Amino acid sequence: AIPLALLSEVAAATAIGTDMATGALATALENAKDLGLADRFSTLRSNWFESVSGSFDLIVSNPPYIRSDVIPHLDIAVRDHDPLLALDGGEDGLDAYRAIAVGAPAHLVEDGCLAVEIGFDQAESVGALFSAEGFKVEPVHLDLAGNDRVLLMKMRQ
Repeated sequence: AIPLALLSEVAAATAIGTDMATGALATALENAKDLGLADRFSTLRSNWFESVSGSFDLIVSNPPYIRSDVIPHLDIAVRDHDPLLALDGGEDGLDAYRAIAVGAPAHLVEDGCLAVEIGFDQAESVGALFSAEGFKVEPVHLDLAGNDRVLLMKMRQ
């Protein structure tokens, strides 16, 4: 959904959507066709950056960020709607961010940007993790409810 939303706003852009779930990739392709964006969108099955090649101006991610021990207590509408793989961020909720922070630098062009969705209480811990990997972290962006939601970063020069 994120790359398709960006493509709908930037007519000259192209995007590759990655996921481990083939069903999610098939849905993304179908959505791209329905939105008239299929000529600028492709998918790639990958565990984070394992199958990714090339460099990008922008890398965006809505990774799983919920701590494993919180998942059983989520509202049933959330817990039973998304696959566990899309929710579970590991013991501290930061597993995906670690993989992104390590893998993204090899795939960002000079002056490229990285944006990640975060949990409402993760700005400091996620920001520190990316900062330790050489990223300059911008101030957090809030969602419509006023909660911390997105971190935007660039590699330090």
